[in-house]
Amino acid sequence: MKKLLFLLLICLGTAAFLCVKFQQIVNTPQKIEGEKILQINSGDSLLNVASSLYEQKLINQKWQFILYMKINRLYPNVKAGEYLVDKDISIVELGNLITSGKAFLRKITFAEGLTSREIANILLNNNYLSNDFKSFNEGYVLPETYTFSRGDTRQKIVNKAHAALKETLQQAWDERDADLPLKNKEEMLILASIVEKETGVANERPQVASVFINRLRKGMLLQTDPTVIYALTQGKTDLRRKLTLKDLETDNPYNTYKYAGLPPTPICNPGKAAIMAVAHPDKTPYLYFVASGNGGHNFARTLAEHNDNVRQWRRLNK
Repeated sequence: MKKLLFLLLICLGTAAFLCVKFQQIVNTPQKIEGEKILQINSGDSLLNVASSLYEQKLINQKWQFILYMKINRLYPNVKAGEYLVDKDISIVELGNLITSGKAFLRKITFAEGLTSREIANILLNNNYLSNDFKSFNEGYVLPETYTFSRGDTRQKIVNKAHAALKETLQQAWDERDADLPLKNKEEMLILASIVEKETGVANERPQVASVFINRLRKGMLLQTDPTVIYALTQGKTDLRRKLTLKDLETDNPYNTYKYAGLPPTPICNPGKAAIMAVAHPDKTPYLYFVASGNGGHNFARTLAEHNDNVRQWRRLNK
């Protein structure tokens, strides 16, 4: 009887020792070199998950991870997705991470002023997105950085960017300055696309917007080169040359040297800053502007002043 009790005590002591040792193992962080992205696919077995962790050197032994997940009944709760590991991590922390559903989010960026063709190419060239998408017109999406999980559809990104555009445009229209010569928010979007294409200098946008607003009020032709370029290319290709006097005579409703008012549609996808610049343009007397030669523009109230600015620009470009 004493021998049996002694053996039982040994077994219990051994079990307790093994439990403590196992807890030390699963709570000890594994040294990680650099960032690692762990991908777990839907339907992956526990062995597959353990093998992926082992291959990326996130665990020392597969059986330790598998045993921990089974003891704590965590495996059924593992969520498919990509997970970012950017620091030393223990088996316990790994288990919490892959059952949390807090998957690593990738980013896709559409720069302000891109045409819909250019944005479509960005979507198509992103191999982490899946499936096709419906084509969309200019001014359909808001240029911005969007997050997504690997395997999300391209149409999901388009839908998200379109919803962001609608929200931004509605806000700008609701908060717009009084007495703008714009009939609706669609016209605001069209003018914002012109402002976007005319200047890449952020603090100039309200000034550029003021020039076009002043011209619309006076019934003057907008005479903006980006609309002529769009008339020639429809946003499908790059012009890759300078405009000519013959181009300015192009008989096309997008040619604002020939047709009064705004063009029929946006000529690109303007960003929030350009939209807000049209909603709140600077109060200026300016009717003209031309490149200054240093990245910005010189503004003028009269044609005589404008011609002086043009001559100055030409001297700088000789």
